[in-house]
Amino acid sequence: MIPNNNPRKMFLEIVKQLRQLIHDENIAVGGKLPSERELAERLQVGRSTVREALRSLELLGLIETRRGEGTFLSDYRKHQLVELLSTFILQDARSIQDVHKTMQALEKDAIRTICTIEHLQKQKIWDAFLGKLQQEEVLQEDIIREIIIISNNRLGLKIWFLLKQFAGEPYRSYMISEEKKAWIHLLNELKKGDQQQAVSFYNEWLLSMSRGEV
Repeated sequence: MIPNNNPRKMFLEIVKQLRQLIHDENIAVGGKLPSERELAERLQVGRSTVREALRSLELLGLIETRRGEGTFLSDYRKHQLVELLSTFILQDARSIQDVHKTMQALEKDAIRTICTIEHLQKQKIWDAFLGKLQQEEVLQEDIIREIIIISNNRLGLKIWFLLKQFAGEPYRSYMISEEKKAWIHLLNELKKGDQQQAVSFYNEWLLSMSRGEV
């Protein structure tokens, strides 16, 4: 049941159900979505509510409305969201700071997810990274990206890649020794499923970065 007393929750629930519908009906990029009327009936909400949700998704470049034809699923990788936000929104330090905070929230959520699912904890790639951290140069992005991917949150991954571009590719440095120590601890805790300790070491790494220690 979609909540009707909270516009924000209603919008998020509609977007969630649209995503599920696209998945269940295997609608590919370029595929046509059901009409506003049909969506309103399926989701049991007013057409105006559906229209607003679709309009927001269209502004983000996730869907495309063609006059007289209907609404179609777009390829998010081809839209100009990065350029649009960079030009009109991300012009002040606070906006950039918010982008970094959102990235970090996604990264922490991915760490927590992995810590709660046993087969994700046991992925062989964690041992591979532990070996690299002790013997080789490792890019910051390589580990973080893999954590996001393995957490299996596709939408989170897409958003993370976009935010990474907004933020100016912040993880393109090779880890120095202090970073490696933090990540060795983090990965060991992740393998044990201790999300509190794993996130604690992640926060420790972030704090070191903010102090300019890495």
